[in-house]
Amino acid sequence: MRLRKSLLFACLVMVSLGSATVTRADPSPVSSDRARAALEAGLILPLETLFRSVERHYVGRIIEAELHESAGVWSYEFELLPMNGAIYELELDARTGAVLRSKGPVQVKR
Repeated sequence: MRLRKSLLFACLVMVSLGSATVTRADPSPVSSDRARAALEAGLILPLETLFRSVERHYVGRIIEAELHESAGVWSYEFELLPMNGAIYELELDARTGAVLRSKGPVQVKR
């Protein structure tokens, strides 16, 4: 059931990428066409791959995922909501999945 919900969420995020531009205050906007082209060129991993990795390694439900690009560096930003309600963020390198930064009370699964 959890996998089904995760896949549904991933689909919803992909649909939103297809219908809108994902932006952030400082990095360049990422259009759905650019995101698809980056995926096809091997510049980024599929969102689903990193989504599953985050779910496996961190406590909390993913409530938001965004794709960003700045100066040729692609990243996915995830917001997670653990049971204690203290939302935290993880920014992952979209090509490798490595954690670039975190913000808030990150909770790693043991």
